[in-house]
Amino acid sequence: MEDSIINIIIADSNKDYCSIFNEYLSLQNDIIVSGIANSGVETLKLIEEKKPQLVIIDISITNSLGLEVLESLNTIKLNKKPSKIALSSYGQNKIVQKSISLGVIYFIEKPFDIEVLLKKIREIKSLIK
Repeated sequence: MEDSIINIIIADSNKDYCSIFNEYLSLQNDIIVSGIANSGVETLKLIEEKKPQLVIIDISITNSLGLEVLESLNTIKLNKKPSKIALSSYGQNKIVQKSISLGVIYFIEKPFDIEVLLKKIREIKSLIK
């Protein structure tokens, strides 16, 4: 069913991570990866074009810090803002708190089990109508 599918954008400057996420998530029949961005500028452009339900963003994304992307996302005029999962190699409390204040639902510290990410995606999917 179309309404049981979640549309996702992956934003990470590490192309290997993007490739792994995309390959794994594309095997799921309830997830569509509609775009991959490797910079903050690309991320914002894809969000405006693809209007995803969820953005998985690395806080340390190149050419624009992930936190800056999250701040910009809060100012973009969209009919519906996407949910956000933040990834980071460093889970400093200050960064986690700032991410949450900018609307991040889940913060996952790298490295992590991709099944944990999948579980979080499905939790968000169940909340989106």
